[in-house]
Amino acid sequence: MRAVAMYGTLASLGSLVLTAIVAAPAGSAEFPALPALLTPPASAEARGTALAAKRAAVAGIAFGKCPASEGLPSPAQCGTVKVPLDYAAPDGRQISLTVSRVKADGKGADGKGVSGKGAKGKAVARQGALVFNPGGPGASGMYFPMVASMPEWKRISAAYDLVGYAPRGVGRSAPLSCQAPKDFAKAPTQSPSDPSVAYKRERIAQAKAYAAGCARNGGDALPHYTSLNNARDLEVLRAALGQKKLTFMGASYGTYLGALYATLYPSHVRRMVFDSAVNPDPHQIWYRSNLDQSLAFETRWHDFRAWVAKHDKWYHLGKTPDAVLASYEKVRARLAHRPAGGTVGPGELQTAFLRAGYFDSYWALRATALTQYLKGNPEPLIEQAAPSPETAWDDENSNAVYTAIECNDAPWPTDWHVWNRDNTELARHAPFETWDNVWMNLPCAYWSAPRQVPLDVRTGPGALPPTLILAAERDAATPYKGALELQRRLNGSVLVTERNAGTHGIGGGENKCVNGHMETYLLTGRTPVRRAECAPHPEPNPVSLDERAVARRPAPAV
Repeated sequence: MRAVAMYGTLASLGSLVLTAIVAAPAGSAEFPALPALLTPPASAEARGTALAAKRAAVAGIAFGKCPASEGLPSPAQCGTVKVPLDYAAPDGRQISLTVSRVKADGKGADGKGVSGKGAKGKAVARQGALVFNPGGPGASGMYFPMVASMPEWKRISAAYDLVGYAPRGVGRSAPLSCQAPKDFAKAPTQSPSDPSVAYKRERIAQAKAYAAGCARNGGDALPHYTSLNNARDLEVLRAALGQKKLTFMGASYGTYLGALYATLYPSHVRRMVFDSAVNPDPHQIWYRSNLDQSLAFETRWHDFRAWVAKHDKWYHLGKTPDAVLASYEKVRARLAHRPAGGTVGPGELQTAFLRAGYFDSYWALRATALTQYLKGNPEPLIEQAAPSPETAWDDENSNAVYTAIECNDAPWPTDWHVWNRDNTELARHAPFETWDNVWMNLPCAYWSAPRQVPLDVRTGPGALPPTLILAAERDAATPYKGALELQRRLNGSVLVTERNAGTHGIGGGENKCVNGHMETYLLTGRTPVRRAECAPHPEPNPVSLDERAVARRPAPAV
């Protein structure tokens, strides 16, 4: 299940396991220490990355007006950086990654001056570039610099050039496609929580066809869409931006990318924020990670239903979580018989409510849509759940990159009986998302490109400067134990936890405590001693369409 791209409430090892041994610290559990005199030479990918970074540092990035297709108004600027498709062959085919930037809004380019005033009127030292990856995999970060106008980012945007980019395969960065967008966006669809044997056979056939489409369209380039190549691209981008060391913020999958970078290039790290951390244990990447995610979504689905039940006077969907579930299932059954607007069936309903598992800012909207549908007004549900033809290309492109990276990164079960056994058992406890997560990832069972060995993410004492991990305790997309595992593996990292909250991506969001830790770290490098806790942000307020209509109604003439 792709972790939805966000910025807060807004593995290729070549063919050698030896590369992983180079990256792992001496004496790690997975890879025993080598005698000092037998340290192996750098891999071809490592040499290729160094050469590409050297070239990028000379070439730089020619920033200018953004193309209209990016939808980024001034002051955003856009440019491109070239990277090798295959880092083992740095003189071979090159691809261009699109990059966006909003410059820090003050003076002091040498880092000694100041660049604007902070929220309390204090001068903020200019500190170079802050590069952001929003996750996915398959999401574009081109929009990120636009957060400069948001109050939560004001002091950070005064100090840093905010830099976003579209990773390889995404958007205009050598885009990958596995299926015609119009076919990918077909609706309505079904989403049974207890699928029949016939339905499973149908989805297996679709998964095989999708994997074949990726192989056909990707061709020789397909094996090079990997998380490790994404980390190498980040190293080239750092050099192209003229930064001796990288300041980086990754959200969701972006935390895994950042963890790979920190393991491969620890001496090039200046500061790193990991927001909503993927569990980097190589045994979790990616099959077991998705099993854990499905289980966590069941908990968050219950949280949503408990909130709706608490506000039954608004929604009238039931006074208990089970009663709210019954209302949801009533809507699902009706949509299976007669899709709303001809396009919203059970599959589209499921997708819409899955997003409520990521962000509680959707809770009132989704609950209102259910209420209105049961009252005979399907329009809110259609508006929130119907697929958009305007985004069909982007949606398919994102899904293609997600699939290619996760399938390439690690071994997956190739026997359907393994998937069926594991998920049939899981669905008994977590029916909400389990089978949809299977269908999302099942192309990896029939993948034709070589599987990589995940890198053993970890750093030894003193290898990294302090890094900051942000995590919500009830996050479903990246369960909390992933943040604990990342902290264990990145020596000296500090964890900030938003307790009893489940929003996915909390940096720059609603929680002032979390934002304070993030801002202090990015501006000064200071962190809490080891761990810090923040109280949860306020629960969303219930709002009904009826109430909105009253609020918008003009006052009667006097």
